[in-house]
Amino acid sequence: MLNWRDPKNPKAGGAERVTEGYLRALIARGHEAAWFAYAFPGAPAEEELDGLRVARGGQKLGAVLAAWKWARRQPRFDLVIDQHHGLPWYAPWWCGTACVAYIHEVLGPIWRSFYRGFTAWFGERQERFHIRLYRNVQFWTASNSTRRMLRELGVRRVRLIPYGVDTEAIPELDPKPIGEPLRLAVVSRLAPNKRIDHALRAFRILLDWGVEAELTVVGAGDDEEKLRRLAGELGLGSKARFTGLVSEEEKNRILRRAHLLLHTSLREGWGLNVIEANAMGTPAAVYPAPGLVESTLHDRTGVVTEEESPEALARAVEALLRDEARYQRYRRAAWERAREFHWSRVLPIACEWLEAQARAGREARRRAPQPG
Repeated sequence: MLNWRDPKNPKAGGAERVTEGYLRALIARGHEAAWFAYAFPGAPAEEELDGLRVARGGQKLGAVLAAWKWARRQPRFDLVIDQHHGLPWYAPWWCGTACVAYIHEVLGPIWRSFYRGFTAWFGERQERFHIRLYRNVQFWTASNSTRRMLRELGVRRVRLIPYGVDTEAIPELDPKPIGEPLRLAVVSRLAPNKRIDHALRAFRILLDWGVEAELTVVGAGDDEEKLRRLAGELGLGSKARFTGLVSEEEKNRILRRAHLLLHTSLREGWGLNVIEANAMGTPAAVYPAPGLVESTLHDRTGVVTEEESPEALARAVEALLRDEARYQRYRRAAWERAREFHWSRVLPIACEWLEAQARAGREARRRAPQPG
């Protein structure tokens, strides 16, 4: 697996959790798996994480060269997974074996969340160029939104396999009537593209409307100090709490206690934390963004807002606060659906498909004419 970050990278997020899940499942099935990622300060060039080999080198295009040099020193792989995060690894042209391209989302406007001017313009265009360059490579993704975008860019083969979560759904729904104080939660990496400021502003609107509420923000990232300052400027005081990184147990406790999860991201591959909240009996209120409209089914497992604005989010939450029957219907449907996305159901499907890609590549090499 070629991926920009590995599990030990301080900026690792949902993509890395999913990636590790797939590789560990393959190891459990008797395969050998290796992960090549960008280098970061303090990390060794190679190490083993409970049976998973991790190698690191370079940054961006320099990492591509480092990966090629590293791979040349290894026994031939049966399959290489080229994971795209705005930039590819060009593996189909140097790995010498079966290769699939794995992508969570087409970044598109996310480039403008992190960069300005020419850099953002160039980022969007080179991403589209590279996806078109890969048009004959087998792609793999988790959402229909991403599959549609890939096909619009000319990709010919896209395999759709939904994400899974480690979170075990609670055995049965405990009583949780919606009411005041309304308990809201955000679980996310605190990065510009996640638009946590929208959740804070929606929360301020609810308070201005006289709704007694509290907001818990779980996660860390480059925007944390900026968001804390914004919370102060908005006068949220102790009603908005930032927890930083927490254990899985604490995250589940917060999600189980919350009435609603808020998700305001610009674009997602899926929205794993939505399913994690659902597993705890908590529906979500989300923006109508790619990926989120699949992890939350509008008016079935939660609410998709009419537009991407704090005002629309506040309206959706306030309307649900006044409709106990609808809230309980969402809770049950979300909880029942979450069980369909547990890793125990998803991983066998993904592993069997990856094994088939490796077998097909091995067979193609066997049939290829030999030199001389």
